[in-house]
Amino acid sequence: LHQILLMANPEAEMLFECSWEVCNKVGGIHTVISSKAAKVNAAYGANYITVGPYFHGNVAGQFQEEVPPDHVKKVFAALKEKGLVCHYGTWLIGGQPKAILMDIASFWHALNSVKKDLWEWSKVDSLNAPDDYNEPVLWSYATGMLIELLAKEMPNRKIVAQFHEWLSGAGLLYIRHAFPGIGTVFTTHATVLGRALANAEAPLYEMLATLKPEEEAYRHHVESKHLLEKASAQNADCFTTVSGITGMEAEHLLGRKPDILLPNGLDIGKFPVFEEILLKHRLERDRISEFCLAYFFPYYQFDIKNTLYFFTASRYEFRAKGLDLFIEALGILNRKLKEGKSQKTIVAFLWVPSGVRSIRQEIIENKTYFTDLKDFLSEEKEYIEKNALYALIGGRGMGEEQLFSQEFLQESRRKLAKFRKSGIPPVMTHELSDGNDIITRSILNAGLLNREEDRVKVIYYPTYLNGADGLLDLNYYEAMEGCHLGVFPSYYEPWGYTPLEAGALGVPSITTDLSGFGRYFCTDCRQGGYPGIYVVERLGRRYEESLSQLAAFMHKFALLSREERTRNKLEARRVAATVDWEMLVNNYVNAHNLAMKKAAGR
Repeated sequence: LHQILLMANPEAEMLFECSWEVCNKVGGIHTVISSKAAKVNAAYGANYITVGPYFHGNVAGQFQEEVPPDHVKKVFAALKEKGLVCHYGTWLIGGQPKAILMDIASFWHALNSVKKDLWEWSKVDSLNAPDDYNEPVLWSYATGMLIELLAKEMPNRKIVAQFHEWLSGAGLLYIRHAFPGIGTVFTTHATVLGRALANAEAPLYEMLATLKPEEEAYRHHVESKHLLEKASAQNADCFTTVSGITGMEAEHLLGRKPDILLPNGLDIGKFPVFEEILLKHRLERDRISEFCLAYFFPYYQFDIKNTLYFFTASRYEFRAKGLDLFIEALGILNRKLKEGKSQKTIVAFLWVPSGVRSIRQEIIENKTYFTDLKDFLSEEKEYIEKNALYALIGGRGMGEEQLFSQEFLQESRRKLAKFRKSGIPPVMTHELSDGNDIITRSILNAGLLNREEDRVKVIYYPTYLNGADGLLDLNYYEAMEGCHLGVFPSYYEPWGYTPLEAGALGVPSITTDLSGFGRYFCTDCRQGGYPGIYVVERLGRRYEESLSQLAAFMHKFALLSREERTRNKLEARRVAATVDWEMLVNNYVNAHNLAMKKAAGR
C-alpha cells in the first residue's frame, strides 16, 4: 500500500525544489525538506535537484561539491558572467539528493533591477524593505534565472519547480514571466502577516474575516514580504499550505485557497522502535533525575521516584507558542495537587532559548557539590558492595555499622553539609539579559515559586539543548526521551513538529486545534482514554476555557498509573507513525502533477 501511495507516477521529468533552507538550517522548513528527501528521490531519481543559497561556513558536513554535468557547467558559466557563482554537488542527507547552491556575493549590483521587476510584474512594494528581505529576494530571483537556463538546455523536458515561502517567491515570479512552460508550486508554511499579527497578540482568527490584509501589512511593517508572498501564491500553478489552519489563514490574507494540502511528516524509520523507546526513556529519565537532585535537594527533598517530568520547547514567542497558557495551567495544576494532598511531584521544564549572561552561580555550586558527593560514593562502591554481601550472607543486618566505615560516614556528612543550603531553588538556570523577562514574571505570578510545599516545580532553561551546555548535558531528543509529557498549547502553529517528534520518541504530548498537526489527526477531537496526544480546543474558545481544559489534561495525566502512562506512550508512537513521509510524500507528487497540467494548458 505504501509503495502504491508513494509512486503516484510523476508527470514531470525534472523537479527543482527551491528553499532558503537547503543546506542552510534556519528553522522547520529544513526539517521538512531534508526528512522527505529520500522519498522524493525515490519518486524522481536523478531528476530531483534541490536549490539553496551558498554560505561557505554552513556547507561543511552538509554538502559535497562535485564536478557538474556539461550542460550544467555551461549554465554556471553564463551565470558567472552576471555575478552568480554556483556550486553543484550532493546534499548529505537521506536520499542524497543533488543540490545547486548559489552564491550571490557578486550579484548585489542587480538588487534595484530585481525590485523593479517585482514591482512591474506584481506590484511588490519594497521601498521600505528591511535588511532581511533583500538577500533572499536577490537569491530567489537568481534561482529563477538558473532554472530558466537549465530548462533551455533540456528542450521538450517536462519541468516543475517548487518554491517554499516568500523567501523563494521571486524565483517563481521570474519563471512565470520568463519561461511559463515550467509548472510552478508555491508552498506557504506560515503566512508573513499571520505570524506578525499573532506575535503582536492580535486576535488573529477572530479578525480574519474582516481585516484588510494590505492595511495590516503596512501597519506591522511587513508589506514587502507580504506582497511578495501574496503575488507568489496567486501566480503559482499550484498553491499549497502545510495544514488546513494555514489554508484558512491564506485564503483570507493571500486571497487564494490552497489547491492541495501538504502535511509535514517524519521519516519514522529513523526513530527507535518501542522496545528501544522504553530503554532510552529510563536512561534519560535517570539523567534528568540526577540533574533534579543537584538542582532541588540542597534546599529540601522530595520523592524523586514519584516525580514526573513535563516540558515545553519552543522559540521565544510567548503568546504564539502558548507559553502564557502553559505557565498559568501549571499554577492551577499546582493548586489542584496540593488540594488533593497528592504525593506526586511534577518538574516542568521550559526549554525556551533567550538572551542569557551566564549560568547562575548557585546552580554551578550545587552541581559541583553534588558531583563531589557522587564521585566520593563511586570510589567507595566496591567496599560498600562487599560489606553488604558479607552482612547479607552473615545475617548480621544491614545497618550503618555493617556497611560503612567511620571515616566514610564522617567524610560523607562533611560533604553533605557543604551540599545543603537554605532558601528555595531558583525558577531559572541562568542569569537573563532581560531583567524584566515576561516568562519569569509569569512563572512567579502563577504562584510557581519552587517552595517545598509546591507539588509543581519549574525550571526555566533559556539555552539551547546541545548536549554540552554545562548543566543537563542532553541534546534535544535525549531531553525529550527522559520526560513523561510534552506540552505545546500554541495559539499560532501552522504545523507543529514538536508533538510529532515527541510521539515518534514515544513521549505523550498536548497540542491544540490551532496547530496544523493537531487539526490533521484530530478533526473532531473526540479522544479516548489514552489518546497519546491530547488536543486542547482553542479555535473559537475563550482563553479561560482553553486554560481550564489544559490544566485538566495535565492533572489527569499526573494521576495516571505507570501502566496507563505506558498505554499513552504506545498510542503517541502509533499516531506519529501515521504521519510518515512514506505516505505523505504522495501529496507533493499530486501538487507537482497539478502544476504540470496547468502549465501544459498555457
